[in-house]
Amino acid sequence: MKAAFVEKPGPADSIQVGELPEPQPGPGDALVRVTYSAVNPIDTYVRGGMVAMDLPAPYIPGCDLAGEVVRSGGGFRPGQRVWGSNQGLLGRQGTLCELAAVGEQWLYPIPDGVTDEAAAAGALVGITSHLGLVREARVQSGETLLVNGGSGGVGSTVVQMAKALGATVIATAGTDVKRQACRDLGADVAVDYKVDDLADALAGEIPSFSGANVWWETTREPDFDRILSCLAERGRVVLMAGRDARPEFPVGPFYVKGASLHGFVMFKATPEEQREAAESINAWLASGEYRPKVGQTFTLDQAADAHRLQEQNTLSGAGTLAGKIVVKVG
Repeated sequence: MKAAFVEKPGPADSIQVGELPEPQPGPGDALVRVTYSAVNPIDTYVRGGMVAMDLPAPYIPGCDLAGEVVRSGGGFRPGQRVWGSNQGLLGRQGTLCELAAVGEQWLYPIPDGVTDEAAAAGALVGITSHLGLVREARVQSGETLLVNGGSGGVGSTVVQMAKALGATVIATAGTDVKRQACRDLGADVAVDYKVDDLADALAGEIPSFSGANVWWETTREPDFDRILSCLAERGRVVLMAGRDARPEFPVGPFYVKGASLHGFVMFKATPEEQREAAESINAWLASGEYRPKVGQTFTLDQAADAHRLQEQNTLSGAGTLAGKIVVKVG
């Protein structure tokens, strides 16, 4: 089969594209013919050795996939369209390949009317957003959520899911185009994250604004003084980025406000927790409440370019990507 792979951890340029043996599914696995994969920051960290994990050699990166079941251990029928995530991690092979052997606990049916591209684009970011909103922050209808960086892969997903949960959504983004994209996805208010005083800017947009119940942080270097200035009493802060970040933390103002801090990584969630998220995601995909935002599409032969673009935006702050990078495999 054709696959993108590395012989050992290294830069994006170390990705090769060539023939590898077809995977052999074990008990409880399904063999999936991959049509689309997606690129996430964690894919580049593992591929580059920034996050150390035991890797097969050669190693195929990629967490997300959509495709068609070739053979199943019993949970799916041949020909059924499925999506999933959580591959390419903890010793598992990834999804930048024509065929993938995937544990059926990590696979979910694609609803009728939903494209494979959308299912792959919304996989990891969808499960991540659901875990953060529902399991961690316990967002309730009628609350206000602020997502700092609302036009990216996770941010644009949080906007849509928070709206589906009944929240009022405020998004920040760096350009007029990106702010309009947030509004198009359902944000009630979109403001420039570069303003000197975000709390004042929000008060100007929403005269009754007294703080967000939930602040979702997508950037690698949180500014906790800024966060607290916009957070309501007993507000919740969700963190899901910035492995090496060591920001200053205003302990006094934080505890006096009764705030709470929630950090998590998606791939440590149990299969049961991820399936609960997937069931909601499928319902929202089918209803149109969740429309995964694709920023750029590559072919499998362009896998190194796709990883390079992700790194430029995640690590270097290039600002050239709004939405998910997807890779058309089949």
